Amino acid sequence: MIPISVCLVRPAVRLILSLLALAAYPLLGQPSPVVASPEDSAPYVLGPNDQIKIWVLGVEEIGDKAIRIDPGGQLDLPLIGKLRAAGFTTTQLKAELIRQYSGELLKPQVSVEIVDYGSQPVSIMGAVNHPGIHQVKGRKTLMEVIAQADGLRPDAGSRVNISRQIQYGPIPLPTAKTDASGKFYVADVGVKDLLAGMHPAENILVYANDVITVPTAEGVFVIGEVKKPGEFSLKTDTVTVLQALANAEGFGPTPAPQNARIVRLVPGTWERKVILVDLNKILAGQAEDITLRPNDILVVPVSGVKKFASRALEAAIQSAVGIVIWRHP
Repeated sequence: MIPISVCLVRPAVRLILSLLALAAYPLLGQPSPVVASPEDSAPYVLGPNDQIKIWVLGVEEIGDKAIRIDPGGQLDLPLIGKLRAAGFTTTQLKAELIRQYSGELLKPQVSVEIVDYGSQPVSIMGAVNHPGIHQVKGRKTLMEVIAQADGLRPDAGSRVNISRQIQYGPIPLPTAKTDASGKFYVADVGVKDLLAGMHPAENILVYANDVITVPTAEGVFVIGEVKKPGEFSLKTDTVTVLQALANAEGFGPTPAPQNARIVRLVPGTWERKVILVDLNKILAGQAEDITLRPNDILVVPVSGVKKFASRALEAAIQSAVGIVIWRHP
């Protein structure tokens, strides 16, 4: 008998195994389109150091051993060599493996599963207790990642912003859009609803290299004849005149609420716009409760104000305006 070299036997064995697989699946024609599994409704995106198990019928070199995605995001596989795996879901990687092995096997049969999750960097910036780059393992939701940064600071704003590289797909939020560069998806979600769990779908899965930013809350100022003058952070998207007055614990002993006013700095200028407000009418329900904008200054003058008191009040207004200008040059 003429000896058959190993280099001829192995391709022949692969061909036989592929033909046997076809016999077991007689209804298969062209490769079927990949249908997302239930777990891919919120898919995990593979990244460096994740361990996966790949099975390819006819490629016994792969076997059942777990394969680690290298730091560059690649796999080194028999017959096809280097293949990028980072940035794919398991379903997408399976489809790519079928495409790659189609040049070596007849209608290749492939399966992919995750064995262990590697650490993946997520940047958490802004008004959290421990901002920075955090390594997360496995599927983590937005709230879990914020908790990993030890939660929100007291001065956290009312929205959380999320930025995601375009190759990882759109962010599943109604506010999602592409940024001006076209390289990132951006979206935001309300902190209050997120913490209250009012809309569970907004507690999205976070992907590797996502950037989560919690802006510091903007505020309004209440000065003059009130019990607790000062700046008050906007914990919600809007705050009205009466809500700001309540934060200042109401009027002082000698207010002139009918002569109150809102001082509003015109964006991009040094100009101040003054809006007259009759707090007596608002309190009596005879006038609309005005919504304040970030950095507005609500001024409650003193009744029968004397010259020195007027100067002190003007100095307080100037100080508040100075803070606003310093923050928003």
